[in-house]
Amino acid sequence: MATVSLWQERCRLARNTADRDAKAFFETWFRPWRVTGTGGSLFTGYFEPLLSGSRTRGGPWRWPLYRMPAGLSPLPDRAAIDAGALDGMGLELLWVDDPVDAFFLHVQGSGRVRLEDGSEILVGYAGANGHSYTSIGKELIQRGEIAADDISMASIRSWLASHPGDAAGLMAVNRSYVFFHELEGEGPVGAQGVPLTPGRSLAVDDAFLAYGVPVWLETTLPDGAPWRRLMIAQDTGSAITGAVRGDIFFGAGDWAASMAGALKSPGRSWVLLPATIAVSLMAAAEP
Repeated sequence: MATVSLWQERCRLARNTADRDAKAFFETWFRPWRVTGTGGSLFTGYFEPLLSGSRTRGGPWRWPLYRMPAGLSPLPDRAAIDAGALDGMGLELLWVDDPVDAFFLHVQGSGRVRLEDGSEILVGYAGANGHSYTSIGKELIQRGEIAADDISMASIRSWLASHPGDAAGLMAVNRSYVFFHELEGEGPVGAQGVPLTPGRSLAVDDAFLAYGVPVWLETTLPDGAPWRRLMIAQDTGSAITGAVRGDIFFGAGDWAASMAGALKSPGRSWVLLPATIAVSLMAAAEP
């Protein structure tokens, strides 16, 4: 309970802190604690994709985005769902014109769908089928189709486009399937339940880090630029497993897509803890 109250106290102080004083606020009230764990480190990225779709099936809009099924357990895997396991249940939220775009929307977890009249609908993660996530990028590497150094969202998309007869089978290797719901507001909402901020929101493994904690992250972007900044743990994902593992939310647009699609870098992270907690942990760690 004391730990919770310390965090709440810092939150109250933050509300009364001007943006220009943010650096001093964190330096005064928090202390860094290095995040470590087995399995090494990996930082990737995600973004807000834009798809073309319709509320009704017809014409080019033939691939559904489903709502989360209720009362159905166990849920079928991707191959079964794509083969029609959920047909006739009225779960279709929207229809889109490209199965590959739908697949990558599942990977990103949220995005926008532009309708025929030009309006846009924000869709967000509503749940998953409970099957394990498998990276189709890793599968392509294992098959010898794409070199490990060349794997990215762009190279995967290129392979899928040039192998239309094999695309569905490859995507089915990832048995995990994501369901969506329609969101209100201006931006995607993370697992914490708050809108994500481009360049500041971090998806983490919530078995190791709690939502809302500040995290100092150091890694390298695909263009070689260093990424050293304060972020907030606000989201998660089925592919985010491990303590030193994170997914940077880059926002929307071409730059965000290129960064998110290619980022695959080691790095270091520190969780910022209220100073009193950090001092207690250091005292407990002393021999």
